[in-house]
Amino acid sequence: MGLLRDAGVVYKPVEQIDLGPCSNESYFKADKAPRMAGFLLKIFAWFLESRIIGALLLYIVKKNNQVHKLVSNATLEEPPMFVPLHPITDLNQQEVKQIDSDASPPERVQQAIKCVPVTSDKSLDLKSSCFRRWTIADYSRAYSTGEITPLRVAEHFIDAVRESCSPPLPMSFFINSDAEDILRQATESTLRYERGNPISALDGVLIAIKDEIDCYPYPTTGGTKWLHKFRPCTGDACCVMRLRSCGVILVGKTNMHELGAGVSGINPHYGPIRNPYDPKKICGGSSSGSAAVVSSGLCPVALGVDSGGSVRMPASLCGVFGFKPTFGCIPHSGVLPLNWTVGTVGILAATLDDAFIVYAAISGDLPSHKPTTLPVSTSSIRSVKTMQDHQPFKRKLIMVPNRVRIHPKVQFPLLNSTKPISNIRFAKYGEWFNDCSDEIRICCSNALNLLCDHYKWKTVGVTIPDIESMLLAHYVTISSECSTSLSSHMEKLDFAEIGWDVRVALRVCGAFHGKEYIQAQKMRNRQMQIHNNIFAMADVIVAPTTGRTAYSIVDDALKTGEVDCINGAALIRYQIAGNFLGLPAVTVPVGYDKAGLPIGLQFIGKPWSEPTLMHVAYAMQALCISEYRKPKVFYDLLHKS
Repeated sequence: MGLLRDAGVVYKPVEQIDLGPCSNESYFKADKAPRMAGFLLKIFAWFLESRIIGALLLYIVKKNNQVHKLVSNATLEEPPMFVPLHPITDLNQQEVKQIDSDASPPERVQQAIKCVPVTSDKSLDLKSSCFRRWTIADYSRAYSTGEITPLRVAEHFIDAVRESCSPPLPMSFFINSDAEDILRQATESTLRYERGNPISALDGVLIAIKDEIDCYPYPTTGGTKWLHKFRPCTGDACCVMRLRSCGVILVGKTNMHELGAGVSGINPHYGPIRNPYDPKKICGGSSSGSAAVVSSGLCPVALGVDSGGSVRMPASLCGVFGFKPTFGCIPHSGVLPLNWTVGTVGILAATLDDAFIVYAAISGDLPSHKPTTLPVSTSSIRSVKTMQDHQPFKRKLIMVPNRVRIHPKVQFPLLNSTKPISNIRFAKYGEWFNDCSDEIRICCSNALNLLCDHYKWKTVGVTIPDIESMLLAHYVTISSECSTSLSSHMEKLDFAEIGWDVRVALRVCGAFHGKEYIQAQKMRNRQMQIHNNIFAMADVIVAPTTGRTAYSIVDDALKTGEVDCINGAALIRYQIAGNFLGLPAVTVPVGYDKAGLPIGLQFIGKPWSEPTLMHVAYAMQALCISEYRKPKVFYDLLHKS
C-alpha cells in the first residue's frame, strides 16, 4: 500500500494555536458513507470479510473517512497519552460539602440526601401539576409513610414490563428481567420498612442495569447471543454491589446495541429498543434500554456505560438526564472489558437530583490495592501533571497500582443552597455548536441564554480545533481496544450469531494497526492540552448533546441492524471529548422539536468538577422542568389501585 499512501496533516504546536472566537482554525467535517441495511448490508459484510476485496474496501473506507489524512499519516509532535488520567487539583468549587472518603455507600447516600432540597409535595398525583417522573425522593417518601410498599411497586413494575412486551410494537426494554428475583428483593425491602429500619433512601427503589455490567445472577451478554458463554458472570460489578448494599431493587439487564457497536439501539437479537416519546423512533445507543426505562417511568434511575456518548446520547433522545463522571471516578470492575481507556459507568435518571444520589452511592476508590492490569505510560502521567508547562515527556511503560490515588477530596454539591454559585463562564464554539438541526440550535441557544440571563453567568467565545480529528482518533482507539478485547473469542465464534451491522463494525475495528493506535494517542495528548487551555478561559464547555433528534426505525434494519454514518455522525458529534479525554459531562432535557421529540443540552466540565457540573445542570433543570412533557409510553408505578 506504499504507493497509495495519502499525505497527512501537519499539526502545528499547541502553543501556536489561537483558541479565541476569531481564530483562523477551520471547522472540518469529513465525508460520510450512505446508510446500509438489509440485503445491501449483508453484501457489504461479505465483501469486507473476504481476504482480498476486504483489504481494499477497508483501505477505501478509511481513506474516505479521512482517517489516513487526519490520523494515520499525520505529523504530531506530542508523545502518546495512553490513559486520560487527571491529577488531583484544588478547583475551589463553590457551594460544596466535604464528605468522608471512607464512608459506606449508604452513608454517602444519606449525605447526598442532605444536599438536595426537600420537596413539599404531600400528594402523589400526577394530575395535580405539570408532568414529572417519580423520583427517588417520591419512592422513599411513599414507602416511609406507608402509602405504598416496595412489594406493591414491584408488582406494578412486573405488570408494566409484561405490557411493554406486547404487540404491535414491543418496546424491547430488557434482555433479562426475573420477576421472582424482583419480588424477593421487594419483599425484603418491604419488611425493612415495616420494621422501621430501611438501609438508605435508596431502599426499595427500582434500578435497572445495562447488560454490559455484571449483576448476578443475570448473564452479562453485551447485547449478544454468545459473549456470556465465553465470559460467565460470577458476581456483581463494584457499582452494582454498592447499589445492592443500599437496598435497591435491581430489576434486570437492559437491552443495548450489540457490543455497544452502534448508536441506534436496534438489536436484531433482542429487538429494537423503542423511544417512549415515539415508539417508531430509535432511543440512541448504546445504553438504549437504560434510557428508555427511565423515560417510560419504569425506573427513576438506570446504569449505563459511556464509551462514545453511550449514556448521554440516549438520555438526550429519550428526554432524561445522562451523567458521565471523570474517567476513574467510578470503578470499572465487573464491566465488560470492551475498551479500557474511553469508557466509564454512567447514570441515567429522571432528575439531576436522582443522578447525584446514585453517583454518591457508586463513586469512589475500589477497596483494593491490587495493581491495575492497565499499562500506563509515564508520558500519560507526566502530561496531565505538566500540561500547562508543555514540558517534554518520558515514554517508559509502568504499572500504576490502585493505591496511587488520582481521586480528589470527596465533595458533594449543595443543591439546596440558597446561594447560587456565581461567575460561571461557558465556553461556546459557535461553528460546532450550530452544526445541528435548526430546531436543536434554536432550542439549545435559547436555553443557554435563559440560563445565563437568570444567573448572570457568561458565555465565552472559543475555537476548539481539530474536532473531527479527535473524533477519528477516538474511533481508532475504541475500535482497537474492542478488537483486542474480543480477539480471543473470534476464532471460536460462529459469525451467524453476530448481527450484520456488528460484523461490519468488527471487521473495521480489526483493520487498525499499532502505528494508527499510537497516532491516536498522540492526538489525545494534543487535545488534552487544548482543552486544558480552554478550561483556563472558562469553567464549562457547552454544546447540544446531539446534532439531531431521534430518527425512525426502518423495517429493513430489524433483522440485520444498520450502518447509518450520516445519522450516526449527527448523534455522536458532541460526545467525544468526554470519553477520549476522560472529562465529566451531563446532558439536561431543555425542549422538544416540532414532532415532540426531546432535545438535550450538554455541559462538559474540568476533570473532577462534578459538583460544579451538577450545580449548572440543576440550575438548567429548574428553568426547564415546568415544560417537561409526558412520553407516549409511560407507566405510573406509584398508583395505589
